[in-house]
Amino acid sequence: MLNILLVDDDVEFSDVVCHIVEFLGHNISTATSLKEAHQWLENNSFDHILLDFMLPDGSGLHLLDHLKMIGHSPKITLISGHPSVKGILADMCEPNVAHLLKPLQREDLERVLNGPKKTIKKTKSSAITRHFGTLIGESTAMHKLYTMIERVAKTHANVMLMGESGAGKEVVAQAIHNASECEGPLVASNCGGFSKELISSELFGHEKGAFTGAIARKEGVFEQANDGTLFLDEVTEMPIGMQPNLLRVLETKKVTRVGGNREIPTNCRVISATNRSLTDLAQNNIIREDIYFRLAVFPIDIPALRDRKEDIPLLANAFLEQLNDENGTAFNWNNDQLKELQSYDWPGNVRELRHAIHRAFIMSDPQTSDITLPDNLESPFSKVNSQVNDKQVSAGQTIEEVEKELIHATLDKVQGNKTLAAQMLGISTKTLYNRLNAYGGIGEYK
Repeated sequence: MLNILLVDDDVEFSDVVCHIVEFLGHNISTATSLKEAHQWLENNSFDHILLDFMLPDGSGLHLLDHLKMIGHSPKITLISGHPSVKGILADMCEPNVAHLLKPLQREDLERVLNGPKKTIKKTKSSAITRHFGTLIGESTAMHKLYTMIERVAKTHANVMLMGESGAGKEVVAQAIHNASECEGPLVASNCGGFSKELISSELFGHEKGAFTGAIARKEGVFEQANDGTLFLDEVTEMPIGMQPNLLRVLETKKVTRVGGNREIPTNCRVISATNRSLTDLAQNNIIREDIYFRLAVFPIDIPALRDRKEDIPLLANAFLEQLNDENGTAFNWNNDQLKELQSYDWPGNVRELRHAIHRAFIMSDPQTSDITLPDNLESPFSKVNSQVNDKQVSAGQTIEEVEKELIHATLDKVQGNKTLAAQMLGISTKTLYNRLNAYGGIGEYK
């Protein structure tokens, strides 16, 4: 049984956490501010502190400094409301500080309170765990993803995968298909790779002679994926004028081939994918609202690699193991190299990591077992991407400066909507207004 202190000013959230923690068999006390937390620590000791990043009277990071000052060293889990916040906190805190994102699931709390799972060390005799046969990673973000896959796999709901380029959307689609145990195949189609004239034929098929070059009848991907899964990559790149045709198929579960007049029943789960943000989708006439609600019955956000850096050694070992098997070599990583891979943000995500490892593999001397990493891990695209990413924390910045940057970046992203910004940051609207007043920036967002 653990003694736990929860420091969070969101009363409703605290009630939920208390209920879960007590269900797990632990004692929990609550504080709504830094001041109350200091009072608890005067006469009590705690095994674990669940700590909100942004509190009414200061940053949760200040409590870390206070704990060092008074000589207390409980386990710490910082709680934030948005993945970008988690990434900045990871850069500022010591490696033994855990991080969780709101909203929390029981599994998340159970994982941090029971301690991390033992890392599977790579040896010649050990196998790397591939969840659902495809996904690699033991981070909190990935286990949350696994839970979502398990739940949606039990249904026939359409899924929209959202995430940055290179994050592994097609691999997640394969995982959902595998977990669903359906009879039919997984069929993939890239909606951004076809001309307006050919996309109808690709999706719905065509009859012989339907157009110039249609020398034989062709089944579309909806028919090919019958009783299975259809993966529509880059679905938001589909011409807006074609989307009503897709909507009709999603609603009726019937297709009509180009040049045909017979409706053909089709039965498949549709998994779509996009690397565009929700704001982009809503504001720029990219996808019709009725299509979005049909495709995104169950939306899933795929975490960026920089938000799950603890998975990088596992991925690096898996990629190197595959290259060794394909080429009859026996290269190994050393700890310094894995730390170097973890220290980089990988703007191109898992795709960029795989590319860098393949490049290192080619550069390495096959007469040895030592991998040779390039002097610079950056690709030409990652240099460009890093210029448009949110500002990263830099050495010498104070907690207040980082917090101020984070608030302003979030407000800019949601066009000044304070209610939405507060939700993303995991704080109350009142706390956000207090912070803006303190930083003198409220006038920018009236």
